[in-house]
Order: sequence, then C-alpha cells, then structure tokens
Amino acid sequence: LTSIDQEDMQKDLLINKPIEEVVIHYSYTAKNSGLDGVVCSPHESKKVHEICGENFITVTPGIRFKDNAKDDQSRIMTPLEAKKASSDYIVMGRPITASDDPVSIYKKSLDEFLD
Repeated sequence: LTSIDQEDMQKDLLINKPIEEVVIHYSYTAKNSGLDGVVCSPHESKKVHEICGENFITVTPGIRFKDNAKDDQSRIMTPLEAKKASSDYIVMGRPITASDDPVSIYKKSLDEFLD
C-alpha cells in the first residue's frame, strides 16, 4: 500500500515485480472474484480504473498535505493529487487526528478533494 515502497516489497515480501504490476494483478484478480473495489495507493488508482473499469472503486490511504509529516508513509499524495489520480475515496488519518484543529483539516481535505 502506501507504507511500502519497491525496496521494501522486494526485501521484506520477496516480491520482485514492480509495485504497479503487482497492484494491477491483485486488483484484476479482486474484480474477477466479484469484489467492487480495492484499497490501493493513489499512485496506482488511475491504472486500476483503466484495467478494472471506472466503476471499480479505489480507496486510497496515504493522503497528506504538503506540510504534513510523512510518518510511516512512503508513497503519499495530497487530496487534490489523489483526485487527479482518479481516487474514488481518500483515507486521511493522522493529519486529521493529530491536528490541533481536526475539523478544519477535515474540511480542508474535503474542499481540496471534492472541488
């Protein structure tokens, strides 16, 4: 997902294929198994839609604003970038929950993603 990069995938999971290829394979398998969508990085959302169809749902974690800490996330996007990358739904955890004003951060993320 978003906390794993190519190096981690190869070293820790022993998967030597490119991340995008693995995500697309898993997404296609999920669709053919009757699922309505997948949780994936926003980096693969557009390609998942191209392969699985526009109605196949992508839920994308790893959403941060430019000034947020990356924390344990290695493949992140802003809400606007995720929207442009065809994400259907975004997951923004710590930037909201760790904020001094979570309501304003939540509203800012909605404004950016939905406008």
